[in-house]
Amino acid sequence: MTRTQTIIFRLAFVGALAAITYLATTQHDYPMVKDISDKANHILAFYALTLLVDFSFPEKTLGFSKVAALLTYGLLIEAVQSFLPHRAASLLDVIADGAGIAAYRFSLPALRHVPLLCRRWTEGAKK
Repeated sequence: MTRTQTIIFRLAFVGALAAITYLATTQHDYPMVKDISDKANHILAFYALTLLVDFSFPEKTLGFSKVAALLTYGLLIEAVQSFLPHRAASLLDVIADGAGIAAYRFSLPALRHVPLLCRRWTEGAKK
């Protein structure tokens, strides 16, 4: 991956973090988000975050530090929600976050064949 591509993924990661944090703490209901199961939202959000963090730091594999950082973020969201009158914290949400991370990990063999994404691994193998 080029430096420019890495920067684009990092900006997308920060944008996704901001959007997810907003959606997790706002009082507003958004029909598109509300119509999907809460646990499915967590799985999809953390699948996307895992992909973005993995591509944002391509020099490292999807290991303990990336997974721990994402799960810590999920725990922090739940901690914040426990103080919000319009939200409730849930350990099941953190488990769904972990399921999203695991889903990304298990989808890696398929993602390696996606033309727009495969450079992340093919160029790393050439180094």
